[in-house]
Amino acid sequence: MSATVIIRPARDEDRDALIEQFQGLNQHEEPFVGNRRLDREGAVASLNFADRKVADSNGVRLVVEVEGRVVGHLYLTFERHGACVRDEVRDYGYVSELFVREEMRGRGLGRALLLEAERLTRERGLGHMMLGVITGNAIAERAYARFGFKSYATDLIKPIGKP
Repeated sequence: MSATVIIRPARDEDRDALIEQFQGLNQHEEPFVGNRRLDREGAVASLNFADRKVADSNGVRLVVEVEGRVVGHLYLTFERHGACVRDEVRDYGYVSELFVREEMRGRGLGRALLLEAERLTRERGLGHMMLGVITGNAIAERAYARFGFKSYATDLIKPIGKP
């Protein structure tokens, strides 16, 4: 018998699970970047920031449930490229947050969330989605490449110290 998997919009009662997951995402990214807040307060702040981005862009917060338990999420915002991009392709969906609990990875749940984000983006009449991946997170890079994402731009950072 296979598990019941549901992808749905996040609800207020999902907040505790989302806080745990945002803390898990911060912990997962810490080895790659060395700057993540690992405490619960950092997770709450991260969640609140992501919620604002979704609200400001008329985006969508999705969760994936397995057997009634929230085990992952995807935040989709709707963005606009700068004026250098042709009008007909300026607007796009942006996956700003994607996380699946470690014990649930490898079951296609992230892919299912991405498929729903793609459907919602297409439903809005938009022709492409984007996302960011932390340099060094090779597992995520390979998963996104399998889903059809390819490099578009690279952000570079140079530590310069504080004055």
